[in-house]
Amino acid sequence: MAFVATASVTETPAVPRSPASRPNLVSVGTIIWLSSELMFFAALFAMYFTIRSVDKGQGLEWPAAHLDLALATANTSVLVASSITCQLGVFAVERGQVKRLGNILQFWRWGLREWYWLSFIMGLYFVLGQAYEYRDLVNLDHLTLSSGNYGSVFYLTTGFHGLHVTGGLIAFLFLLGRTYVAKRLTHEQQVSAIVVSYYWHFVDVVWIALFTTIYLIH
Repeated sequence: MAFVATASVTETPAVPRSPASRPNLVSVGTIIWLSSELMFFAALFAMYFTIRSVDKGQGLEWPAAHLDLALATANTSVLVASSITCQLGVFAVERGQVKRLGNILQFWRWGLREWYWLSFIMGLYFVLGQAYEYRDLVNLDHLTLSSGNYGSVFYLTTGFHGLHVTGGLIAFLFLLGRTYVAKRLTHEQQVSAIVVSYYWHFVDVVWIALFTTIYLIH
């Protein structure tokens, strides 16, 4: 007698696939825009090194002014620290915390508002410190935009960066204002806070490169 064995095949239903998550268009657009800004500052760096090479080749003094290294170092330290506080604000908004949960001195319980306000104050300190240095360079060293090649490249590079920092301060104020007006935290507000942090980290990194080039390398 012949026996025929039949194997039972159990079919598993197909697992429904969730739609692929798309990158946020605001974040992608911001990254693309910052890439174009990076090219702009790269052109400024190229201009700086080209003019520096020409002037030093002709035996001209470089830098053609007394730079306050101590003041610039203090400004740089504050700006770098503001990037850290800005990122702490991002961590707070990612967990859905807009305002502090305890006493103002309990910084470990701060929310987005407190960290971003502190970042704004630090950024404002940097801009005012830069303006203070400009005043001394004009009054004491008579360094102006039209006084020579060095004055032109110094004010163009640091000035454009200062304008970018000022733009970041305006973005902080706009974002903080929205947190006071809105009744609840939305996904769009979270994305806006993260995008502002992208921009702020960008101006921070650019300034580190500028500080190294202008104040340390000469």
